[in-house]
Amino acid sequence: MQSIQNFGEEQAVNIISNTFNDNTMLNAVNHNPTFHPIDKLVQLHEEKIALYERMLKEKDEMMARLERLIQRK
Repeated sequence: MQSIQNFGEEQAVNIISNTFNDNTMLNAVNHNPTFHPIDKLVQLHEEKIALYERMLKEKDEMMARLERLIQRK
């Protein structure tokens, strides 16, 4: 508790300054991804298409079940 009360503005500025002067921040920004962004975009698009097709198949199966239920009545 005492350390919080004794914490001054100058200490806060030093911590922030040291954080942004540290090379880890630069490395995070300049990091080269191990994948190609266009390849990732194509992959996500293909996954979306597969999901959509699966949803349509489930809808068709559900509609067929409902039609069979209605015909029984």
